[in-house]
Amino acid sequence: QVQVVESGGGLVQAGGSLRLSCAASGRIVSINTMGWYRQGAGKQRELVATITSGGSTNYADYAKGRFTISRDNAKNTGYLQMNSLKPEDTAVYYCNANGMSGLGRYATWGQGTQVTVSS
Repeated sequence: QVQVVESGGGLVQAGGSLRLSCAASGRIVSINTMGWYRQGAGKQRELVATITSGGSTNYADYAKGRFTISRDNAKNTGYLQMNSLKPEDTAVYYCNANGMSGLGRYATWGQGTQVTVSS
């Protein structure tokens, strides 16, 4: 099947930046949409941003102007550049990918990467 693994989380001061990566592997035929979601402590998982195979992007309002989603189709990898981070951005960030694999359609989540923003 297809797996995704996130990396790049960590501890950063408010106003700082982090770049998250999402590497997909397995019997990938195509990746349609890659997305980043986050879940803060005691909160529901929420959308951060998505990007299609053609490069169309969609952002949550809080992410507009601060976060940038991108992908490298040749590497089956997605990225989330986060600038001007705020303490309220503290959360576990999850990558989601969907598309076609050698076994059919897939939609998969990673294990998440912790982002902590200190004030």
